[in-house]
Amino acid sequence: MKKDYRVKRNTEIVKIIQKRDSVGDVFFVIYKSGNLHTGHFRYAISVSKKYGIAVQRNLIKRRVREIVDATKFIESYDFLIVIKPAASKLSFAEISTDLHKLFARAKITEGKHEEN
Repeated sequence: MKKDYRVKRNTEIVKIIQKRDSVGDVFFVIYKSGNLHTGHFRYAISVSKKYGIAVQRNLIKRRVREIVDATKFIESYDFLIVIKPAASKLSFAEISTDLHKLFARAKITEGKHEEN
């Protein structure tokens, strides 16, 4: 996915969090905010150092990016995915299932998700 689809600036991430529109569970929290300026959805991923060493944090970010790439989102949202340390025990399939449930609860997806 293109880098245009990522939220990079800290000020933009703070704005998403300040909207306080979120859904979450033991493993992930998704904050969302409306976006009418870019014409497409944008996202950011946050992983705390409590999750593990850099290799582990980068692996979970790659997995979450892959899941986001395979999902069709509503075009007018920015969202932030916060990954909690408890997610380190999950397999890729469990991560995918859990994130798709949260995407549905947050109402940011367009219908069904794609399976690979």
